Order: sequence, then structure tokens, then C-alpha cells
Amino acid sequence: MIRQLHTNDTQALLDIYNYYVLNSVVTFDIEPLYLNTFSEKINHINSHYPFLVYEDEGHILGFAYASMFRPKPAYNFTVESTVYVKHNAHGKQIGTKLYKALIDKLRATKVHSVLGVLTMPNKASVKLHEKFGFKKVAHIEDAGLKFDEWHDVGIWQLKL
Repeated sequence: MIRQLHTNDTQALLDIYNYYVLNSVVTFDIEPLYLNTFSEKINHINSHYPFLVYEDEGHILGFAYASMFRPKPAYNFTVESTVYVKHNAHGKQIGTKLYKALIDKLRATKVHSVLGVLTMPNKASVKLHEKFGFKKVAHIEDAGLKFDEWHDVGIWQLKL
């Protein structure tokens, strides 16, 4: 079931997110986030943008949200999209279902453009974005340093 974020979801979402912080380069956070920091972050996002959770039999298996792209007024109609699926729940189309629901919610707003900002290479995320019609519009070399290696970032755009 896909539903809106509840405040009591925070720890489960943090556990999903911190797994990726510690074990991957899909996020450029380097240290695990603390509950209070993460709670402030998701509550701020949720107060301005759609924030969805995928729950199955009482277990949270993923989440997706839109957030501010850049803090200048001309960017108010462009958002960045984010999706995380619990590391042991891949292959169940959870990311696809979450992204479809998120994009549907964004279509009902004044958002004009959705950006997916992906650490490269990332075949699964590229496939997900392109499934929904996102087009690659940028490639930034050596954008982030994590695990003592430089990583590229690609940007995919969907115009609503």
C-alpha cells in the first residue's frame, strides 16, 4: 500500500536510508544521519511536497518524495525526485509503484519539471527514470567524493 508519510514512520525510513549511506554511493551523505536530524528533514519536505511511503503487512519497504531543487524563486516549479527501496526488497516493483504515485501527485500541482539526480553508473535507477519518460540532460564528472573515490552524477528530467 502506498500512503502519505506518518510521523511514526521516521525510524523505519531512517534505517532504509542509513543502509545506503553506509553501503553505497547512491547518496552522498557520508555519515549515518541521527533520528532528530532525519526527522527534521522529512518533516520539512513533507510540509511542502508529496512524501509517500510503501508499506506491506505493517513493514515499510520504501519511500519517495519531491523536494526543492534550488532555493531561488525562479526554480519554484522544478523539483528533485527521490526514491529509496529497502535493500532486501528489490525486484518487487516497489520503486516503480512509488515513482508512479509520486509523479501522479506532482502532475496535480503547479510543478513543471521533475529532476532525478543519480550517482553514475546506476543502471537500475536510469531504467526506472527512463520508464517514466525522463530524459538525460546532464552529466557532471567527479561531482562527489565518497569511499575515497570520485563519482559522477547524471541528471534526468521529466517535463510535466
